[in-house]
Amino acid sequence: MKSGYKKIVLIGVLLWQVLLLAGCDYYVSEQPAQQAPPFYNRDSRGRADTIGKLGTYSISIPAGVIDGWARYMGDPGDFADPKIKARYQRPPESYDLPIESFGFQYRITDGDVYTSFRQTQQDYRHDNETLIPYGKPFPWASVSVYGQYDATTPLNFNFTVQNEFKLAKEITHFDYIQQEQLLYGLTVYRANNGIDPKTGEPWKSDGNAKDILLKKDHAGNIKTYIKCEFTQHKNFCRHMFYNDNWHIQVWISYNRTYLPQWQEMEGNIIKILDSWRVSREGKLLGKQIGKT
Repeated sequence: MKSGYKKIVLIGVLLWQVLLLAGCDYYVSEQPAQQAPPFYNRDSRGRADTIGKLGTYSISIPAGVIDGWARYMGDPGDFADPKIKARYQRPPESYDLPIESFGFQYRITDGDVYTSFRQTQQDYRHDNETLIPYGKPFPWASVSVYGQYDATTPLNFNFTVQNEFKLAKEITHFDYIQQEQLLYGLTVYRANNGIDPKTGEPWKSDGNAKDILLKKDHAGNIKTYIKCEFTQHKNFCRHMFYNDNWHIQVWISYNRTYLPQWQEMEGNIIKILDSWRVSREGKLLGKQIGKT
């Protein structure tokens, strides 16, 4: 009797172990597969690049180039509720993760970019110390790049410029007058034809009195939109342009001394972005500008 009872118990234990193992196998098989981490290109110091998809193309931005950090689509804004920021979980990084924006410093004189722990870092610091305090033109431009992902939004500044002219007339009560001569290939509009209506003399300090310079494509769409201050104490340009191939909008800020090079800047910035392009697996398609 006891021997039979032991056999029943033993069979029960073995059956329980089989079921347990089967249950474990079932549990494991039901777990979502872990996504393999992406391959990262790295610099000579071992720092990983920033990766993602900018507009049309996957890119790998060399470590030490980005001024601040890259923002991805869906990331909470800088002034978002801290509780929202605490709960937010960004999707895993990949070469398909859409980049909303990032910034970097571009050297106008040779088309290079600032990278920390590279000679350009020393160059940038030297220019800051020896040029800016003495009012000399600073050869660096601040660049911000924005991916455009809404297919319904036109890649031009047509509405922006029309609205600018409309607000000038309604709020500050002057018109923007188109000038007869092009400037560096750009169509120029001057506030009240360049004259301060209060003094009857050229604008000197009014923050609303920026010159507007435009470049249109063959279809008549405004692709380049530049606002420059030409008063005696303010001498900066804010330069914006669209690139259809990349599906991006770019903002550049620089000393007006370098306005004649506006077209070269646009071409060089696209050249820089092209040098950061990769395959979806992260393989570089060329030599990265700014790599240490």
